[in-house]
Amino acid sequence: MPFTGQSHIRVARPSRDLAEAERFWVRGLGLSVLYRAEGGGAPGEHDLLMLGRPDASWHLELVHGGDGFVEPRPTEEDLLVIYLDEPVPDELVARLEDHGGKRVLSPNPYWNEWGVTVEDPDGYRLVLCTRAWSSS
Repeated sequence: MPFTGQSHIRVARPSRDLAEAERFWVRGLGLSVLYRAEGGGAPGEHDLLMLGRPDASWHLELVHGGDGFVEPRPTEEDLLVIYLDEPVPDELVARLEDHGGKRVLSPNPYWNEWGVTVEDPDGYRLVLCTRAWSSS
């Protein structure tokens, strides 16, 4: 098997505004900026922002600009789910809203029962789930 349960994961997607996205993910959620690059406008280059936790085996990559820039096209089912294994703190939801997020209901009643869904400034959805991660 070329990958294992410890393989690193990168979730990559476009962003309309990296400064607004950084505000939401860093100041709102509490992720760290792991890497940043400015494309400089040369053909094929784009601005890049990688966010996550330094101790995690995953990170979120946001890109903007470049020759083939694609506008974000999130759906209600494009979710990044974080399993908290505890109630979602009201202060965290308020902080996310104060930093560009918008609390929304999910079309899937499971996420409304077991978590809180917040849209980021690009319209992608973050679910803060009260349940614990289970591999079964």
